[in-house]
Amino acid sequence: MFFELREYRTKPGQRERWVKFMEEVILPFQISKGMVVIGSFIGVEEDDLYIWIRRFDSEEQREALYAAVYQSDEWKNVIAPQIPEMMDRERMVIRRIAPTEKSVIR
Repeated sequence: MFFELREYRTKPGQRERWVKFMEEVILPFQISKGMVVIGSFIGVEEDDLYIWIRRFDSEEQREALYAAVYQSDEWKNVIAPQIPEMMDRERMVIRRIAPTEKSVIR
């Protein structure tokens, strides 16, 4: 098992709109495809920071879920075209992380 910690930076003045889009469109869509979303966060001291975490049981599961989400017509034609208006993709950071033995998140 591993997690994917995704750190995004929104364009100026777009974080509130981005969070609404994530919570009303992206997260429900990805969850409907089988993604396990552990959490969704905003920066307290940074007004452009948005972080979310997904969990995967294996690399094979991650690949299958990526295909189900990112190769779908809904993602390519409806969801993805809206993202560049709100997010600075060049500043996106994606990390794979694994819980330690004492971690309460597993």
